[in-house]
Amino acid sequence: MHDHSYSVQIKDVITGKDVVIYEPANVYGCTLGDGVFVGPFVEIQANTVIGSGTKIQSHSFICEYVTLGENCFIGHGVMFANDMFQSGKPNPDRHSWARITLGNNVCIGSGACILAVSICDDAVIGAGSVVTKDITEKGVYAGNPARWLRELPA
Repeated sequence: MHDHSYSVQIKDVITGKDVVIYEPANVYGCTLGDGVFVGPFVEIQANTVIGSGTKIQSHSFICEYVTLGENCFIGHGVMFANDMFQSGKPNPDRHSWARITLGNNVCIGSGACILAVSICDDAVIGAGSVVTKDITEKGVYAGNPARWLRELPA
């Protein structure tokens, strides 16, 4: 049996003011705006931008090429995935992976999976939902696949 040593990394991160990252976390090659909170056991990959005031709870995974707007809330265990396995297996060409974009004030419930989509400002995604298509109207969405449920108060 080999004794392997693994460590978490916070490397090559551009941060604004008052950023909090709880370790263990893998956060690398990304940009975090002012007041961003990153809980423990989170991975944020390269080429990702997290807007000011956004909160990311524990055990979430944010893959490459994700842009989160300002004042978003990402619940526990949320997964972002942008390699859609179009050839039936993982695509080694990371530059061809889709981009994922969330507007401002988007709330994602725990355990949701966000695929290669764009989500407009002020949307709420229910816990456990799988978002497979762009969301272009503010409101509450839930299910697998996520569907519009109701309007939000003005």
